[in-house]
Amino acid sequence: MADGARPLEGLRVIELGQLLAGPFTGTILGYFGAEVIKVEPPGGDPIRGWRVVRDGMSLWYRSLGRNKKSVTLDLKSERGRELVMELLATADVVIENFRPGAMEKWGLGPDAVKARNPGIIYTRISGYGQDGPYSSKPGYASVTEGFGGFRYVNGEPGEAPVRPNISLGDTVAAIHAALGVALAVIQKHKGGEGQVIDVALYESVFNLMEGVVPEYDGGGVIREPSGTTVTGIVPTNTYRCDDGKFVVIGGNGDAIFKRLMSCAGRSDMGENPAMADNAGRIVHEQEIDEALAEWCAAHSSTHIINELEEARVPVGPIYSVEDMLADPHYNARGMFEQVEIDGVPLKIPAIMPKLSATPGRTDFPGGAIGANNDEVLQGILALSDEEVAQLRDDGVIG
Repeated sequence: MADGARPLEGLRVIELGQLLAGPFTGTILGYFGAEVIKVEPPGGDPIRGWRVVRDGMSLWYRSLGRNKKSVTLDLKSERGRELVMELLATADVVIENFRPGAMEKWGLGPDAVKARNPGIIYTRISGYGQDGPYSSKPGYASVTEGFGGFRYVNGEPGEAPVRPNISLGDTVAAIHAALGVALAVIQKHKGGEGQVIDVALYESVFNLMEGVVPEYDGGGVIREPSGTTVTGIVPTNTYRCDDGKFVVIGGNGDAIFKRLMSCAGRSDMGENPAMADNAGRIVHEQEIDEALAEWCAAHSSTHIINELEEARVPVGPIYSVEDMLADPHYNARGMFEQVEIDGVPLKIPAIMPKLSATPGRTDFPGGAIGANNDEVLQGILALSDEEVAQLRDDGVIG
């Protein structure tokens, strides 16, 4: 590839749907070079107005909408659907995250689209998948994180399961969808055909659940919530220090455990044969945790981190976004990119993974609703000025 080329250049992606799972899939693909055309209703994707809004647009959308061309088309109108089909006929990939059956109802389901474009990779994201008894249920990330088992193992025993303050299910589903697209592109380049990718939010969450299935099926063990620890691995926990900050300590390697307890002034535990391996430490988990909690409570988080890093024991702080932006490692690794919105700088996160020869990048931030209507409708679909004006008069493009 030429300098500056990215792995998905030359791939045209039509992004349908709204909010997070579908759009973040498009964001990933666009970051790595795909031409992403986001089709929005005339009023725009609702996520444009979510959370912190500046100058009429969500700051989040400036990140989520990066590298995307925006075209407005009303899928509820016959002419809007016709134009979407014309776009799909030119595309390599389509992403949609409507409720199962909606695209078929509009005449835009996989069979109809493949009749026009047999090679298209048709990517579908929904709460519960395209078939099965629950496929028609509405499925936001909050619900599917519970159904997928993730919420069950999180929180304090006996208390309501906790939710991370992010839409984890949507983001994980988007990563699965982007992976599915990459796999389908590879297969197509080997002489295969375009195929349908069926991503369910609950299944994407389920993919994070480690050994819970074989542990239950083979051992009858149900993994329960464990607060700030992880079941069956000792010690690994979060501890409050005397400055009010928390540190995470992972001392569950046998040699690491000895170094950890030496730092904590408890070499008696580190050298105790009963605690020499993980199985023994599980038996003594409460005793070990109490000793570490007492040690941390007597020192600042900086002291604890410095001591353990010197001893090569895994330890780290709990970071806020403010901490991340100030941290030299984040900055050295290029974790933030800066864009400009009407001359005002704005930092947005880089997107992983890092590729040595063909890295992704942000070309421009998320822009205005329908900013690329003329480019797409006239440049790609070859509509005339008069036809575009008529679409506007009819409310098809707003």
